[in-house]
Amino acid sequence: MTDTMTDTLSPPEPAAPAASPPRVRHPARAVFRAELRRGIAPWVAPAMALTIAVPMISKAAQWQGSWGETQGLLHSLTTLIGGPLAAAAGCWQGGREHRRRTVGLSLSVPRSRAAQLVMAALPVAVWAVVGHLVAVAGVLAASWPYAGAGGPSVGMIVLDAWFSVCAVFTGFVVGRVCRWRLAAPVLAAVTYLVLGAPTYTSSDLRFLNPAEQYYLADRVPVAWFVPVMVLWTGAPVLALVIGYAVRRRFLAVVPLVAAALLAPLIVSSGDDVFREDPVAEKLICTEAVPQVCVGGLDGPLLSPASDALAGLVSRLEGVPGAPVRYVQTSDSRRLPPDTSRLPYTSRGWTVVRDRIADPAGYAWETAHFLTERDCPESVTEGVEEDPATVRMRETDDAVVHWLAPWGSSRLDPAQGAVYLNRLTAMGDTERRAWLGRYLATRTSCDPKAVPAL
Repeated sequence: MTDTMTDTLSPPEPAAPAASPPRVRHPARAVFRAELRRGIAPWVAPAMALTIAVPMISKAAQWQGSWGETQGLLHSLTTLIGGPLAAAAGCWQGGREHRRRTVGLSLSVPRSRAAQLVMAALPVAVWAVVGHLVAVAGVLAASWPYAGAGGPSVGMIVLDAWFSVCAVFTGFVVGRVCRWRLAAPVLAAVTYLVLGAPTYTSSDLRFLNPAEQYYLADRVPVAWFVPVMVLWTGAPVLALVIGYAVRRRFLAVVPLVAAALLAPLIVSSGDDVFREDPVAEKLICTEAVPQVCVGGLDGPLLSPASDALAGLVSRLEGVPGAPVRYVQTSDSRRLPPDTSRLPYTSRGWTVVRDRIADPAGYAWETAHFLTERDCPESVTEGVEEDPATVRMRETDDAVVHWLAPWGSSRLDPAQGAVYLNRLTAMGDTERRAWLGRYLATRTSCDPKAVPAL
């Protein structure tokens, strides 16, 4: 009986915990993840990265050492070559139902046409952006040790990535509408022609082209450029998507009106959508006299530039009126009389990464700027009929060749070589005196003012 009472008074055993309900995955996320992993979408990233990276690597000597040159070439390749690739990938993805003959099945699902479009096109766009960013990261890392001050423009990177997205969605709609199997490669060719042809025109309308080739050396975009171009590039694509996938197709007028309002601003601004980089306007100079000064973006080139000019400077030592300063600038008319112009090294053919590839050519170009005369065409025209003008030109060439001999420079065999021989045969004192008189007339356009050799 005791055992019975004990069993009766003992607490009941705790009930087993109820099983938790299975976790329900969000259907849209599940579809998106599946689209990211299958079909053509995952292959777009390596294709885009290689399309940009391979041409960049083949032209590394042209852009390594300058942020502007790097991003200028990146912009060109992303739009002119990467854009057609993205459009073709989107077109191929859009024609998937036609190739599989499952158009009727896609129309039977409860999801709207717009949602289906986004779910199918967005994975391709995401991988296109990933491939673009991988290539950009590698290229910028390769420029980092040589590019000096400043840095890449984040706005231009965003704008190029956005262009890839727009190209994918445009191609997707074309693929949905056109059932031709060759629509993708044909669309790539047409996209290349449509983007490339306006770059060869001189009209200000070319700035409406997202693939316009911008000169980015020493320049940065103004504050409103990137958001305006994002809206301008995306508005026609949004109108295309609305016209295809939304029942109220008249809403496509809204982005078109926005684009029409932005177009005059872009066209009227023209090349002014970029401003001078404040870092480039600052000069970095040597302490020795004559000074050598380069722009703030070219600090690593200060020592190579000084070494390249050593021979020219030594030949002008003791010459009255010789420059006391050599400044890197694109406009020599604003320089004082005792200052001469340097080549625009980081934007020219003479620089490879952080060194001057052809020091002799760099010195020769500097000597050419030293003797350059800003004369009207009336003075230089009809050279064959004016012996005085011929003598002035050939004297200038002889001085340049004596100051900085360069293998690819040529003198007129009739008189230029004679003048060079006379200048070379002079004694040091006589030559300094003659060069002093010559430099005093280097801004003159009167041939008779140039001293005879």
